Amino acid sequence: MTGLPGFDVLLARLASHRQLDIAGLSRSAGIPEPELRAVFEGTVPSPLLLRRLAPVLQLHAADLFVIADVPVPDDLAPLDARARELVAGLVKDAAVLPPEHVRRLRRLACSLPQENRTEPVRTVRVHEQFERGPGGVLIGMAGHRNLSLSGIARTFLCLTGRYWAASTYGVVGSGRKELTPDLLTDFSTVLGVPVGTLSVLTGVDVPDGPRPAARRRSTWPNCSGTSGA
Repeated sequence: MTGLPGFDVLLARLASHRQLDIAGLSRSAGIPEPELRAVFEGTVPSPLLLRRLAPVLQLHAADLFVIADVPVPDDLAPLDARARELVAGLVKDAAVLPPEHVRRLRRLACSLPQENRTEPVRTVRVHEQFERGPGGVLIGMAGHRNLSLSGIARTFLCLTGRYWAASTYGVVGSGRKELTPDLLTDFSTVLGVPVGTLSVLTGVDVPDGPRPAARRRSTWPNCSGTSGA
């Protein structure tokens, strides 16, 4: 599997997907056009620029940092690394709830006060570090939802019915397993990111027309209010 192009190319793809040119993106994000144009020409984006771009591109800020291959700031990293082993179980419990109860759970999660960080941000272990590529970026995005590789495997099984070992997702992250349209659709369900956005990002074409329904739409709370289609 080939690697990803630079962020300049990916940003152009994502902006085009939202039907925005540089001027429109500049106005919507409140970024001076010369600064934004420099990023389109290959300059490494600043953290502030990425934070401003994320809602306009309808992405979580942490996801855009991962896409840009820029270190995710501590305030966007999962707050409690110990909770990562509990996330898949929470998803499993939520997946059997009626849709209205899921919506109530999301509202409750978004209403809770943000606690202060009490421990350093978890260091990503060697076996969780992948070269920049479509699979590596998707696994990185899942990691910033506080999912370990085993948590990814359990969550995929719960939400999509895909039964793979944790090590297989490591192979996806390394680029040694093909990222197919069906797998991309499953990532869309688990990450809560529209499949069209992931298709534009990874370069994996997803055929038009009806797709098999996932067992349950993603239950991730999106407290920032960003969404997309």
